[in-house]
Amino acid sequence: MGKISFGTDGWRAVMCDAFTLENVRIVTQAIADYVKSEKKQRSGLVIGYDTRFFAERFAEACASVLAGNGMPVYLVKRAMPTPITAYAIGVYGTAGAIMLTASHNPPEYNGIKFIPDYAGPATSEITKKIEENIGRIEASRTPSASLEGSELVHFIDPVSSYVDHLKKLVDFDLIGRGGLKVVVDPMYGAGQGILKTLLEKAGCEVYPIHDHRDAFFGGSLPDPSLENLQELRALVLERKADLGLALDGDADRFGVVDSLGIYLSSNQVLTILCLYLFTVRGFKGSLVRTVATTHSLDRIAAEFGVKVEETPVGFKYVGEIMRGEPVVLGGEESGGLSILGHIPEKDGLLADLLMAEVLAYWKKPLSHILEDIYREYGHHYNERLDVKYPQDRKHILLAELKSCPPSSMAGLSVEGVITKDGVKYLLSEGSWILIRPSGTEPLIRVYIESTSKERFEDLKEFARELLEQ
Repeated sequence: MGKISFGTDGWRAVMCDAFTLENVRIVTQAIADYVKSEKKQRSGLVIGYDTRFFAERFAEACASVLAGNGMPVYLVKRAMPTPITAYAIGVYGTAGAIMLTASHNPPEYNGIKFIPDYAGPATSEITKKIEENIGRIEASRTPSASLEGSELVHFIDPVSSYVDHLKKLVDFDLIGRGGLKVVVDPMYGAGQGILKTLLEKAGCEVYPIHDHRDAFFGGSLPDPSLENLQELRALVLERKADLGLALDGDADRFGVVDSLGIYLSSNQVLTILCLYLFTVRGFKGSLVRTVATTHSLDRIAAEFGVKVEETPVGFKYVGEIMRGEPVVLGGEESGGLSILGHIPEKDGLLADLLMAEVLAYWKKPLSHILEDIYREYGHHYNERLDVKYPQDRKHILLAELKSCPPSSMAGLSVEGVITKDGVKYLLSEGSWILIRPSGTEPLIRVYIESTSKERFEDLKEFARELLEQ
Protein backbone atom coordinates (compact mmCIF):
# COMPACT_ATOMS: atom_id res chain seq x y z
CA MET A 1 0.00 0.00 0.00
CA GLY A 2 3.01 2.27 -0.42
CA LYS A 3 4.48 4.40 2.34
CA ILE A 4 1.13 5.57 3.77
CA SER A 5 -0.71 3.01 5.88
CA PHE A 6 -3.09 3.27 8.82
CA GLY A 7 -2.20 1.70 12.17
CA THR A 8 -4.39 1.14 15.23
CA ASP A 9 -5.55 4.76 15.23
CA GLY A 10 -4.70 6.48 11.95
CA TRP A 11 -1.50 7.21 10.03
CA ARG A 12 1.53 8.57 11.89
CA ALA A 13 4.96 9.45 10.52
CA VAL A 14 7.94 11.76 10.98
CA MET A 15 7.42 15.29 9.67
CA CYS A 16 9.60 16.36 6.71
CA ASP A 17 10.11 12.66 5.96
CA ALA A 18 6.88 10.80 5.14
CA PHE A 19 4.55 13.29 6.85
CA THR A 20 4.59 16.09 4.26
CA LEU A 21 2.03 18.50 2.86
CA GLU A 22 1.88 16.41 -0.31
CA ASN A 23 1.10 13.21 1.57
CA VAL A 24 -1.40 14.94 3.84
CA ARG A 25 -3.24 16.11 0.71
CA ILE A 26 -3.20 12.54 -0.65
CA VAL A 27 -4.66 11.13 2.57
CA THR A 28 -7.28 13.89 2.69
CA GLN A 29 -8.31 13.16 -0.90
CA ALA A 30 -8.61 9.47 0.00
CA ILE A 31 -10.88 10.40 2.90
CA ALA A 32 -12.90 12.70 0.64
CA ASP A 33 -13.32 9.85 -1.87
CA TYR A 34 -14.54 7.57 0.92
CA VAL A 35 -17.08 10.16 2.09
CA LYS A 36 -18.28 10.58 -1.49
CA SER A 37 -18.69 6.82 -1.84
CA GLU A 38 -20.99 6.94 1.20
CA LYS A 39 -23.01 9.78 -0.43
CA LYS A 40 -22.30 12.10 2.51
CA GLN A 41 -20.12 14.76 0.89
CA ARG A 42 -22.76 17.50 1.25
CA SER A 43 -22.48 17.26 5.05
CA GLY A 44 -18.77 18.13 4.97
CA LEU A 45 -16.12 17.39 7.58
CA VAL A 46 -14.74 18.95 10.76
CA ILE A 47 -10.96 19.49 10.81
CA GLY A 48 -9.12 19.53 14.14
CA TYR A 49 -5.42 19.67 15.04
CA ASP A 50 -3.22 19.57 18.15
CA THR A 51 -0.31 21.83 19.20
CA ARG A 52 2.43 20.27 17.10
CA PHE A 53 4.71 22.22 14.78
CA PHE A 54 3.12 23.34 11.48
CA ALA A 55 -0.27 22.03 12.64
CA GLU A 56 -2.24 24.95 11.21
CA ARG A 57 -0.60 24.59 7.79
CA PHE A 58 -1.37 20.89 7.66
CA ALA A 59 -4.98 21.69 8.61
CA GLU A 60 -5.17 24.29 5.83
CA ALA A 61 -3.89 21.68 3.37
CA CYS A 62 -6.70 19.36 4.42
CA ALA A 63 -9.24 22.18 4.09
CA SER A 64 -8.02 23.08 0.60
CA VAL A 65 -8.47 19.50 -0.62
CA LEU A 66 -11.97 19.20 0.85
CA ALA A 67 -13.01 22.59 -0.58
CA GLY A 68 -11.50 21.58 -3.92
CA ASN A 69 -13.86 18.60 -3.84
CA GLY A 70 -16.80 20.91 -3.20
CA MET A 71 -17.21 19.75 0.41
CA PRO A 72 -18.10 22.04 3.34
CA VAL A 73 -15.26 22.41 5.86
CA TYR A 74 -15.61 23.17 9.57
CA LEU A 75 -12.10 24.20 10.61
CA VAL A 76 -11.31 24.78 14.27
CA LYS A 77 -9.98 28.22 15.20
CA ARG A 78 -7.34 26.85 17.59
CA ALA A 79 -5.66 23.62 18.67
CA MET A 80 -8.42 21.25 19.71
CA PRO A 81 -8.53 17.99 21.70
CA THR A 82 -9.48 14.87 19.76
CA PRO A 83 -12.61 14.22 21.90
CA ILE A 84 -13.92 17.77 21.28
CA THR A 85 -13.20 17.47 17.55
CA ALA A 86 -15.15 14.19 17.56
CA TYR A 87 -18.01 15.73 19.54
CA ALA A 88 -18.18 18.60 17.02
CA ILE A 89 -19.31 16.13 14.35
CA GLY A 90 -22.74 15.95 16.01
CA VAL A 91 -22.85 19.68 16.73
CA TYR A 92 -22.38 20.59 13.06
CA GLY A 93 -24.04 17.51 11.54
CA THR A 94 -21.03 16.52 9.44
CA ALA A 95 -20.03 13.23 7.82
CA GLY A 96 -17.12 12.98 10.22
CA ALA A 97 -13.86 14.69 11.12
CA ILE A 98 -10.20 14.74 10.21
CA MET A 99 -7.92 15.02 13.25
CA LEU A 100 -4.27 15.97 12.85
CA THR A 101 -2.37 14.55 15.82
CA ALA A 102 0.37 12.12 16.76
CA SER A 103 -1.15 11.79 20.24
CA HIS A 104 1.60 10.97 22.78
CA ASN A 105 4.34 10.32 20.18
CA PRO A 106 7.62 12.33 20.06
CA PRO A 107 7.47 15.93 18.75
CA GLU A 108 8.95 15.12 15.34
CA TYR A 109 5.90 12.97 14.54
CA ASN A 110 2.49 14.01 13.30
CA GLY A 111 -0.53 12.00 12.27
CA ILE A 112 -3.90 12.11 10.62
CA LYS A 113 -6.99 10.07 11.37
CA PHE A 114 -10.54 9.95 10.13
CA ILE A 115 -13.36 9.97 12.66
CA PRO A 116 -16.66 8.86 11.02
CA ASP A 117 -20.08 10.41 11.64
CA TYR A 118 -20.68 8.31 14.76
CA ALA A 119 -17.88 10.32 16.50
CA GLY A 120 -15.65 7.36 17.37
CA PRO A 121 -12.52 5.74 15.90
CA ALA A 122 -12.82 4.46 12.33
CA THR A 123 -13.31 0.72 12.03
CA SER A 124 -10.77 -1.48 10.26
CA GLU A 125 -13.18 -1.79 7.31
CA ILE A 126 -13.31 1.99 6.88
CA THR A 127 -9.55 2.49 7.13
CA LYS A 128 -9.01 -0.32 4.64
CA LYS A 129 -11.19 1.51 2.10
CA ILE A 130 -9.27 4.74 2.72
CA GLU A 131 -5.95 2.92 2.24
CA GLU A 132 -7.23 1.49 -1.07
CA ASN A 133 -8.11 5.02 -2.15
CA ILE A 134 -4.60 6.18 -1.19
CA GLY A 135 -3.09 3.52 -3.45
CA ARG A 136 -5.17 4.66 -6.41
CA ILE A 137 -4.39 8.35 -5.83
CA GLU A 138 -0.64 7.74 -5.51
CA ALA A 139 -0.69 5.82 -8.78
CA SER A 140 -2.89 7.98 -10.95
CA ARG A 141 -3.83 11.52 -9.98
CA THR A 142 -3.21 14.70 -7.99
CA PRO A 143 -5.61 15.63 -5.19
CA SER A 144 -8.06 18.45 -5.93
CA ALA A 145 -6.90 21.44 -3.86
CA SER A 146 -8.39 24.91 -3.78
CA LEU A 147 -9.45 27.40 -1.13
CA GLU A 148 -10.85 29.76 -3.74
CA GLY A 149 -14.33 28.55 -2.87
CA SER A 150 -13.77 29.95 0.61
CA GLU A 151 -17.53 30.10 1.26
CA LEU A 152 -17.20 26.38 1.92
CA VAL A 153 -14.84 26.96 4.87
CA HIS A 154 -16.39 27.77 8.25
CA PHE A 155 -14.24 28.55 11.29
CA ILE A 156 -15.59 27.00 14.46
CA ASP A 157 -14.96 26.74 18.20
CA PRO A 158 -16.99 23.80 19.57
CA VAL A 159 -15.66 24.02 23.14
CA SER A 160 -18.75 25.65 24.67
CA SER A 161 -21.07 23.02 23.17
CA TYR A 162 -18.79 20.28 24.49
CA VAL A 163 -18.75 21.85 27.98
CA ASP A 164 -22.56 21.98 28.02
CA HIS A 165 -22.58 18.27 27.16
CA LEU A 166 -20.07 17.42 29.91
CA LYS A 167 -22.28 19.11 32.49
CA LYS A 168 -24.86 16.39 31.79
CA LEU A 169 -22.30 13.65 32.44
CA VAL A 170 -20.29 15.08 35.35
CA ASP A 171 -21.69 16.40 38.66
CA PHE A 172 -20.09 19.86 38.66
CA ASP A 173 -22.06 20.86 41.79
CA LEU A 174 -20.63 17.92 43.75
CA ILE A 175 -17.10 18.81 42.64
CA GLY A 176 -17.71 22.41 43.68
CA ARG A 177 -18.88 21.39 47.15
CA GLY A 178 -15.64 19.41 47.55
CA GLY A 179 -13.56 22.60 47.54
CA LEU A 180 -10.75 20.80 45.74
CA LYS A 181 -7.24 22.10 45.06
CA VAL A 182 -6.09 20.59 41.76
CA VAL A 183 -2.81 20.74 39.84
CA VAL A 184 -3.33 20.27 36.09
CA ASP A 185 -0.78 19.33 33.44
CA PRO A 186 -1.97 19.31 29.81
CA MET A 187 1.66 18.57 28.81
CA TYR A 188 1.76 21.51 26.36
CA GLY A 189 -0.95 19.75 24.34
CA ALA A 190 -4.38 20.55 22.94
CA GLY A 191 -6.06 20.40 26.37
CA GLN A 192 -4.25 23.53 27.51
CA GLY A 193 -6.61 26.12 28.99
CA ILE A 194 -9.60 23.80 28.60
CA LEU A 195 -9.05 21.44 31.55
CA LYS A 196 -8.14 24.41 33.76
CA THR A 197 -11.33 26.25 32.76
CA LEU A 198 -13.52 23.18 33.28
CA LEU A 199 -12.22 22.64 36.82
CA GLU A 200 -12.56 26.33 37.64
CA LYS A 201 -16.15 26.26 36.39
CA ALA A 202 -16.70 23.37 38.79
CA GLY A 203 -15.41 25.51 41.66
CA CYS A 204 -11.88 24.10 42.07
CA GLU A 205 -8.73 26.02 42.94
CA VAL A 206 -6.46 25.21 40.00
CA TYR A 207 -2.67 25.33 39.63
CA PRO A 208 -1.71 24.78 35.97
CA ILE A 209 1.70 23.75 34.64
CA HIS A 210 2.83 23.28 31.03
CA ASP A 211 -0.36 25.09 30.03
CA HIS A 212 0.99 26.82 26.93
CA ARG A 213 2.06 25.74 23.48
CA ASP A 214 5.48 24.15 23.09
CA ALA A 215 5.87 22.09 19.92
CA PHE A 216 8.78 20.23 21.58
CA PHE A 217 6.72 19.35 24.70
CA GLY A 218 9.43 20.62 27.04
CA GLY A 219 11.90 18.07 25.70
CA SER A 220 9.77 15.15 26.86
CA LEU A 221 6.87 13.11 25.47
CA PRO A 222 3.25 14.30 25.84
CA ASP A 223 2.49 10.97 27.50
CA PRO A 224 0.93 11.10 31.01
CA SER A 225 2.99 8.23 32.42
CA LEU A 226 4.50 8.00 35.90
CA GLU A 227 7.92 8.85 34.48
CA ASN A 228 6.67 12.02 32.76
CA LEU A 229 4.49 13.32 35.61
CA GLN A 230 7.17 13.80 38.28
CA GLU A 231 6.83 17.60 38.16
CA LEU A 232 3.07 17.30 38.55
CA ARG A 233 3.55 14.92 41.49
CA ALA A 234 6.04 17.27 43.20
CA LEU A 235 3.70 20.25 42.87
CA VAL A 236 0.75 18.26 44.27
CA LEU A 237 2.80 17.56 47.39
CA GLU A 238 4.25 21.10 47.58
CA ARG A 239 0.84 22.78 47.28
CA LYS A 240 -0.85 20.17 49.47
CA ALA A 241 -3.31 19.72 46.61
CA ASP A 242 -6.10 17.16 46.62
CA LEU A 243 -5.43 15.90 43.11
CA GLY A 244 -3.11 16.07 40.12
CA LEU A 245 -4.64 15.61 36.66
CA ALA A 246 -2.88 15.32 33.30
CA LEU A 247 -3.63 14.84 29.60
CA ASP A 248 -1.65 13.60 26.63
CA GLY A 249 -0.91 15.64 23.50
CA ASP A 250 -4.43 15.49 22.04
CA ALA A 251 -6.24 15.09 25.41
CA ASP A 252 -7.80 11.72 24.73
CA ARG A 253 -5.71 10.00 27.45
CA PHE A 254 -5.53 10.81 31.15
CA GLY A 255 -3.03 10.78 34.01
CA VAL A 256 -3.90 10.89 37.72
CA VAL A 257 -1.87 11.57 40.89
CA ASP A 258 -3.59 11.57 44.30
CA SER A 259 -3.01 13.86 47.29
CA LEU A 260 -0.30 11.54 48.67
CA GLY A 261 1.70 11.85 45.44
CA ILE A 262 0.74 8.33 44.35
CA TYR A 263 0.36 7.82 40.60
CA LEU A 264 -2.65 5.73 39.66
CA SER A 265 -2.34 3.54 36.59
CA SER A 266 -5.10 3.45 33.98
CA ASN A 267 -6.18 0.04 35.29
CA GLN A 268 -6.54 1.49 38.79
CA VAL A 269 -8.51 4.52 37.58
CA LEU A 270 -10.85 2.24 35.64
CA THR A 271 -11.36 0.08 38.73
CA ILE A 272 -12.33 3.05 40.92
CA LEU A 273 -14.56 4.58 38.29
CA CYS A 274 -16.27 1.26 37.57
CA LEU A 275 -17.39 0.84 41.18
CA TYR A 276 -18.40 4.52 41.43
CA LEU A 277 -20.61 4.43 38.33
CA PHE A 278 -22.44 1.31 39.50
CA THR A 279 -22.83 2.12 43.19
CA VAL A 280 -23.08 5.92 43.39
CA ARG A 281 -24.35 6.90 39.96
CA GLY A 282 -26.52 3.79 39.53
CA PHE A 283 -25.64 3.31 35.87
CA LYS A 284 -27.11 0.27 34.09
CA GLY A 285 -25.43 -1.55 31.22
CA SER A 286 -22.41 -3.65 30.32
CA LEU A 287 -18.65 -3.18 30.70
CA VAL A 288 -16.23 -3.28 27.78
CA ARG A 289 -12.47 -3.64 28.15
CA THR A 290 -9.61 -4.63 25.89
CA VAL A 291 -7.85 -7.98 26.20
CA ALA A 292 -4.93 -6.21 27.94
CA THR A 293 -7.03 -4.46 30.61
CA THR A 294 -7.40 -5.49 34.27
CA HIS A 295 -9.83 -8.23 35.32
CA SER A 296 -10.62 -6.28 38.49
CA LEU A 297 -13.44 -4.88 36.35
CA ASP A 298 -14.75 -8.43 35.93
CA ARG A 299 -14.77 -8.96 39.70
CA ILE A 300 -16.86 -5.82 40.24
CA ALA A 301 -19.13 -6.65 37.30
CA ALA A 302 -19.84 -10.10 38.74
CA GLU A 303 -21.04 -8.47 41.97
CA PHE A 304 -23.65 -6.50 40.00
CA GLY A 305 -24.54 -9.25 37.53
CA VAL A 306 -23.11 -7.18 34.68
CA LYS A 307 -21.86 -8.54 31.35
CA VAL A 308 -18.19 -7.91 30.49
CA GLU A 309 -17.09 -7.88 26.85
CA GLU A 310 -13.43 -8.26 25.86
CA THR A 311 -12.04 -6.72 22.67
CA PRO A 312 -8.70 -6.65 20.86
CA VAL A 313 -6.35 -3.80 21.82
CA GLY A 314 -7.49 -0.48 20.36
CA PHE A 315 -10.32 1.82 21.39
CA LYS A 316 -11.98 1.41 17.99
CA TYR A 317 -13.11 -2.05 19.11
CA VAL A 318 -14.43 -0.69 22.42
CA GLY A 319 -16.22 2.13 20.61
CA GLU A 320 -17.80 -0.29 18.16
CA ILE A 321 -19.58 -2.09 21.02
CA MET A 322 -20.52 1.21 22.68
CA ARG A 323 -22.38 2.19 19.52
CA GLY A 324 -24.54 -0.93 19.67
CA GLU A 325 -25.59 -1.27 23.32
CA PRO A 326 -25.66 0.64 26.63
CA VAL A 327 -22.12 0.48 28.02
CA VAL A 328 -21.51 1.92 31.49
CA LEU A 329 -17.74 2.07 31.04
CA GLY A 330 -15.48 1.26 28.12
CA GLY A 331 -11.77 1.33 28.83
CA GLU A 332 -8.25 0.27 27.97
CA GLU A 333 -5.10 -0.06 30.05
CA SER A 334 -3.26 2.50 27.92
CA GLY A 335 -5.26 5.42 29.30
CA GLY A 336 -8.51 5.65 27.34
CA LEU A 337 -12.10 5.55 28.54
CA SER A 338 -15.63 6.68 27.79
CA ILE A 339 -18.91 6.24 29.65
CA LEU A 340 -22.62 5.82 29.04
CA GLY A 341 -24.13 8.88 27.36
CA HIS A 342 -20.86 10.08 25.84
CA ILE A 343 -19.42 9.70 22.35
CA PRO A 344 -17.72 6.32 21.61
CA GLU A 345 -14.28 7.95 21.68
CA LYS A 346 -11.75 7.99 24.49
CA ASP A 347 -11.73 11.28 26.39
CA GLY A 348 -9.07 12.36 28.89
CA LEU A 349 -10.93 15.54 29.84
CA LEU A 350 -13.99 13.54 30.86
CA ALA A 351 -11.86 11.00 32.74
CA ASP A 352 -10.08 13.70 34.73
CA LEU A 353 -13.33 15.43 35.70
CA LEU A 354 -14.88 12.14 36.78
CA MET A 355 -11.93 11.46 39.08
CA ALA A 356 -12.45 14.89 40.65
CA GLU A 357 -16.11 13.94 41.17
CA VAL A 358 -15.13 10.59 42.75
CA LEU A 359 -12.77 12.39 45.13
CA ALA A 360 -15.41 14.98 46.08
CA TYR A 361 -17.87 12.19 46.88
CA TRP A 362 -15.67 9.77 48.86
CA LYS A 363 -13.48 12.48 50.45
CA LYS A 364 -10.33 10.40 50.84
CA PRO A 365 -7.13 9.94 48.78
CA LEU A 366 -7.76 7.96 45.62
CA SER A 367 -5.15 5.37 46.62
CA HIS A 368 -7.12 4.75 49.85
CA ILE A 369 -10.32 4.30 47.82
CA LEU A 370 -8.48 1.78 45.67
CA GLU A 371 -7.28 -0.16 48.72
CA ASP A 372 -10.87 -0.30 50.01
CA ILE A 373 -11.93 -1.80 46.67
CA TYR A 374 -9.10 -4.32 46.71
CA ARG A 375 -10.01 -5.41 50.25
CA GLU A 376 -13.54 -6.15 49.09
CA TYR A 377 -12.94 -7.50 45.58
CA GLY A 378 -9.39 -8.80 45.75
CA HIS A 379 -6.06 -7.18 44.87
CA HIS A 380 -4.86 -7.05 41.28
CA TYR A 381 -1.17 -6.56 40.50
CA ASN A 382 -0.47 -5.81 36.85
CA GLU A 383 2.28 -4.55 34.60
CA ARG A 384 3.30 -4.36 30.95
CA LEU A 385 6.77 -5.49 29.95
CA ASP A 386 8.32 -4.46 26.62
CA VAL A 387 10.83 -7.09 25.53
CA LYS A 388 13.12 -6.57 22.52
CA TYR A 389 12.46 -9.27 19.95
CA PRO A 390 13.57 -9.69 16.30
CA GLN A 391 10.94 -8.35 13.91
CA ASP A 392 11.29 -11.33 11.56
CA ARG A 393 10.70 -13.88 14.34
CA LYS A 394 7.53 -12.45 15.88
CA HIS A 395 5.18 -14.52 13.71
CA ILE A 396 7.11 -17.69 14.54
CA LEU A 397 6.84 -17.00 18.27
CA LEU A 398 3.09 -16.30 18.08
CA ALA A 399 2.47 -19.45 16.03
CA GLU A 400 4.36 -21.57 18.58
CA LEU A 401 2.55 -20.01 21.55
CA LYS A 402 -0.82 -20.69 19.91
CA SER A 403 -0.11 -24.23 18.72
CA CYS A 404 1.84 -25.48 21.77
CA PRO A 405 0.51 -23.71 24.88
CA PRO A 406 2.21 -24.74 28.15
CA SER A 407 0.11 -26.67 30.67
CA SER A 408 1.27 -24.43 33.50
CA MET A 409 3.10 -21.17 34.16
CA ALA A 410 5.01 -20.41 37.36
CA GLY A 411 3.08 -23.13 39.17
CA LEU A 412 -0.34 -21.96 37.90
CA SER A 413 -2.35 -24.18 35.57
CA VAL A 414 -3.37 -22.84 32.15
CA GLU A 415 -7.18 -22.92 32.15
CA GLY A 416 -7.88 -21.18 28.86
CA VAL A 417 -6.25 -19.62 25.78
CA ILE A 418 -7.61 -16.53 23.98
CA THR A 419 -6.15 -15.60 20.58
CA LYS A 420 -8.23 -12.59 19.49
CA ASP A 421 -5.13 -10.34 19.84
CA GLY A 422 -1.82 -12.06 20.46
CA VAL A 423 -2.01 -15.00 22.88
CA LYS A 424 -3.63 -14.67 26.31
CA TYR A 425 -3.28 -17.48 28.84
CA LEU A 426 -5.96 -17.58 31.54
CA LEU A 427 -4.39 -19.11 34.65
CA SER A 428 -5.64 -20.48 37.94
CA GLU A 429 -6.17 -18.14 40.92
CA GLY A 430 -7.36 -15.35 38.61
CA SER A 431 -3.97 -14.68 37.01
CA TRP A 432 -3.28 -14.19 33.30
CA ILE A 433 -0.53 -13.40 30.80
CA LEU A 434 -1.01 -11.75 27.39
CA ILE A 435 1.78 -11.86 24.81
CA ARG A 436 1.34 -9.71 21.71
CA PRO A 437 3.78 -8.17 19.21
CA SER A 438 4.19 -4.44 18.72
CA GLY A 439 2.94 -3.47 15.28
CA THR A 440 5.68 -0.89 14.67
CA GLU A 441 8.73 -1.80 16.78
CA PRO A 442 10.95 -4.91 17.29
CA LEU A 443 9.20 -5.56 20.61
CA ILE A 444 6.99 -8.14 22.21
CA ARG A 445 4.58 -6.66 24.76
CA VAL A 446 3.82 -8.87 27.74
CA TYR A 447 0.89 -8.00 30.01
CA ILE A 448 0.78 -9.77 33.37
CA GLU A 449 -1.85 -9.74 36.10
CA SER A 450 -2.19 -11.69 39.34
CA THR A 451 -4.14 -11.42 42.59
CA SER A 452 -0.96 -12.37 44.51
CA LYS A 453 2.16 -10.21 44.73
CA GLU A 454 4.39 -13.31 44.95
CA ARG A 455 2.69 -15.00 41.98
CA PHE A 456 2.96 -11.75 40.03
CA GLU A 457 6.74 -11.63 40.47
CA ASP A 458 7.01 -15.33 39.57
CA LEU A 459 5.00 -14.75 36.38
CA LYS A 460 7.22 -11.83 35.35
CA GLU A 461 10.29 -14.05 35.67
CA PHE A 462 8.56 -16.88 33.82
CA ALA A 463 7.59 -14.57 30.93
CA ARG A 464 11.15 -13.28 30.52
CA GLU A 465 12.57 -16.82 30.47
CA LEU A 466 9.89 -17.95 28.00
CA LEU A 467 10.79 -15.23 25.49
CA GLU A 468 14.51 -15.82 25.92
CA GLN A 469 13.99 -19.48 25.01
